Amino acid sequence: MKTTACHRVRSYECDSYGHVNNAVYLNYLEYARTEFMRSIGFDYNKCVESGYYLYVTHIDIYYKFSAFLDDKLIIETEPLKTGAVSGTFKQVIKKENGSVCVEAQVSWASVNAETQHPAKLPDEFLVDGLKPETNNISV
Repeated sequence: MKTTACHRVRSYECDSYGHVNNAVYLNYLEYARTEFMRSIGFDYNKCVESGYYLYVTHIDIYYKFSAFLDDKLIIETEPLKTGAVSGTFKQVIKKENGSVCVEAQVSWASVNAETQHPAKLPDEFLVDGLKPETNNISV
């Protein structure tokens, strides 16, 4: 399942060159993943209350085109793979005109909050939307 989130670039997200600072794109990706999880019915607060955290373990990010103040960005998020205790999201940030600003693969892991070790999520949190569709192609 692929979802989209929208964001308009704010002045404080731009650097001295007038374009979005490269670190800010990580915030955009985080926002879009949160919206993705919400849209598939994943209850993150309940997951944490149950003693499980989802940690980002690795990000491969490719900066392709600059975004500027007031650009409307569309952030696509979809699961690329899901394993027993981890997974990877594919995320793309595009301008409204279709220009790709960023492509990223974000890996995550489920961790038991008490032991701080990787742990399988309880079945109640393994919602269908976390699983990639069979026709996904990686970046």
